[in-house]
Amino acid sequence: MTNKLTFLLVMFASLVMSAQGTFGPISITHGQEIEQDKEKIVKIAGETNNKIYTLATKGKNYFIKVFKSEDMSLISVNEIEMPDFIDKEPQFEQMVVMNDKIYIIGSVYDKKNKEANLLAVQVNEDGTLSDKRVKLFNTQVTKNKERGAFYFSSTPNGDHYLMMHASLFDKEEVIQYEVKFVDENMNIVMSNLEKVPFTDRKDLEFTLASWDVNVYNDVFLVINESYRDKKAKTNIEKLQLHTFKSANGYQKEVVNIDLPNKEIINCQMMANNKNQIHMVGFYSNVDKKGKAERELEGVYAVNVDGNTDAVTGTKFTEFDYETKVKLLGERKAKKDKDVQPLYLPYGFMEKEDGGLIMLSEYRLMIFHEKSGIGPLAVQPITYIQNEIIVTSINPDGSVAWTNVAAKKQKVSVSELSFNPFAVISTGNLSVTVSIEIPLTVLGKGPEYLGAMPIYENDELTLVFNDNEKNIGVTDIDEIKALGNYNKAIPTAFKFDRETGEITRIDSAEYQKDQLIFRPGVFYRKSPTEYIIYSSRKSQDKLGRMYIASEGAM
Repeated sequence: MTNKLTFLLVMFASLVMSAQGTFGPISITHGQEIEQDKEKIVKIAGETNNKIYTLATKGKNYFIKVFKSEDMSLISVNEIEMPDFIDKEPQFEQMVVMNDKIYIIGSVYDKKNKEANLLAVQVNEDGTLSDKRVKLFNTQVTKNKERGAFYFSSTPNGDHYLMMHASLFDKEEVIQYEVKFVDENMNIVMSNLEKVPFTDRKDLEFTLASWDVNVYNDVFLVINESYRDKKAKTNIEKLQLHTFKSANGYQKEVVNIDLPNKEIINCQMMANNKNQIHMVGFYSNVDKKGKAERELEGVYAVNVDGNTDAVTGTKFTEFDYETKVKLLGERKAKKDKDVQPLYLPYGFMEKEDGGLIMLSEYRLMIFHEKSGIGPLAVQPITYIQNEIIVTSINPDGSVAWTNVAAKKQKVSVSELSFNPFAVISTGNLSVTVSIEIPLTVLGKGPEYLGAMPIYENDELTLVFNDNEKNIGVTDIDEIKALGNYNKAIPTAFKFDRETGEITRIDSAEYQKDQLIFRPGVFYRKSPTEYIIYSSRKSQDKLGRMYIASEGAM
């Protein structure tokens, strides 16, 4: 496996020298250089009809770039201009590929009727927009500032799409969210609208924590409510799994999760093909007065049987001393300090034994003082994505091992119009089911941050951009920050499946003008095939990364 990953890093380092290479079980093929590179690719939506469909940006405008699957050469560049709805051009939201159907999705706020509308337009095979338009949402809201936001997720089968709108009715003291599930023709398969009052719970914190769809097209949504009962002088914590199963006509069923004096900080969910639901994340303790301490105490894991809705296991595991030393330093670890709640579970993989590998990255957004007046004001934002906590969880929910991938990454961007509701909490409501960097700021640097997870042969490898001064370094106290991402080097951290011990693999030779890959822009076709995007200044290329299984070696 080490040799396999060494080949991978060598290939990343030599992309500028060779468009194609094959080294044992690892191969990366890059297509032609993209001549029309002013529109930077921010999403690889999918591959169908022997074409690769990507989303690109230039300034405030969005484009569909279409490439040949065979050689990844550019076919066409088409600006997205959706037809007007209620005398307004829809605001671009998403692009999705379902089987052989491609859609772009846009939203419009109807000021007169106080409605948030969502529309889908089918894309022709050549990347131009068709005349087929479908209205998906017309959700009632209160005003423009409380119009809420839309959230999206693809499904394992790639033939359905999950969408949600969430908003806060501040004066009415109501939280509203609506979930819709559509097929590849944009027919609505399931729809559910909920209104949650918080009149008697002034300090209610309501979180739409996670969602997922399994291979049977069953929909799952995690709800977390937290508030303080002042009379009882205790913290009330409610964690629920809402299930919508195709076999039951998508009728809502509720599974209550018992939390013994704990506060849930975040949650990530996986519904696997064995009809099991895993819910994992970080928790906080509650003090003697019944108040949540908020800082991270450790990891929890909940298992639910998707057939019976029975909770089959709940485990809470405190961080061990070694992990706290890596995250806090030895002095704070000795004082048994808790970890800051800045680590976001953003992905996990199922192990061969039925357990999980959870990735949780340190993520922070800093909003600086605006410059300019009114709608022309520019919002400077700094994105920080540092170390990643890697947790191996046993099938029963207990923790097998924990380790920390040390990295320091930061980039600052300026955005003309920014809607923080889409990525951070607002008042009593927070949505973490689809936290990601907004499309409006991609193409400017944040897509170079983070790490690309590769999970094959029951082993995890994280590939990311790093400072060349960190070659050979895994100690979090010695790691240097990645400053200029144009000078980054590719690095891989491989985790031993039994112990979690890290093997760092750096490229054998640093190439001065090498292409820089973008961990935030890739498409996973299968566990062994990825479509990736690499660039450097005026050079841009799509590529394929193949990882042969051990049985094929």
